[in-house]
Amino acid sequence: CETCSKEEAKYRCPRCMKYSCSLLCVKKHKLALSCNGVRDKTAFVSVNEFTDLNLLSDYRFLEDVGRTADAAARHCIVHSPATKRLLYCLRNKARGCNIELKTLPVGFTKRRENSTTFNAVENKFYWHLKLIFPHCHAEYTLKGVPDDKTLADILKPYIDPVESDPVVYQRLKIYTASPQSDVRILMKIENRSRNSVRYNELDASRSLLDNLKGKVIIEYPTLFVVLKTLKNDMVVLGQDGSEPAENSDSESSSLSSVEEGEIRDST
Repeated sequence: CETCSKEEAKYRCPRCMKYSCSLLCVKKHKLALSCNGVRDKTAFVSVNEFTDLNLLSDYRFLEDVGRTADAAARHCIVHSPATKRLLYCLRNKARGCNIELKTLPVGFTKRRENSTTFNAVENKFYWHLKLIFPHCHAEYTLKGVPDDKTLADILKPYIDPVESDPVVYQRLKIYTASPQSDVRILMKIENRSRNSVRYNELDASRSLLDNLKGKVIIEYPTLFVVLKTLKNDMVVLGQDGSEPAENSDSESSSLSSVEEGEIRDST
């Protein structure tokens, strides 16, 4: 058992392949790793390990995607004038702030989750925001975040040694125990090929709106909170948008699995 290291393992998690000996250890491993226990139908499989079962799984997955897309196209809300006006208003207001906001078809997870609104009286966005802490395998969803709030204030309830919630503090201990100067906030650059994933580093002292200007957002912002002292495989572009030199210190995190899961979940 990879949880208690005492008993002989009887179960293997379909999601993360961790061995467990009992229901209690299964629950513990799910809580510790934020694992839902559901098999990832689109997990990478090398050619050498690819079998007829993998082929059948892929075929069924594509059938499920086809059914979901067809059901979404038939959904009445797709043709609702009010829905179209709301989305047009959001995209238009974002364009006025130099933000390219893109929305997904009905049926996609991010479209269903998104709660972003624009207050015409205050002339302010209230964003749906997702925070991902890859070093702790944790993520949090925030709703109604005003666009004039700084990123530092947004992160205070999570990684501030004094103001953070005690439960969150324990879960994100690697962040709260590190100097605040080591914390980096990254956001994925959209419209790039899968084999060329790049990230922009955001300024924690500036507002959410200022950080989103000039960027492409699909439904809502997803921010990755990483520590520069931990090596990782994320490539961060320079301030001028150029690729970093190979021998330079590039800060990123081992987020491939987190992000793959997010993309597949949306699909």
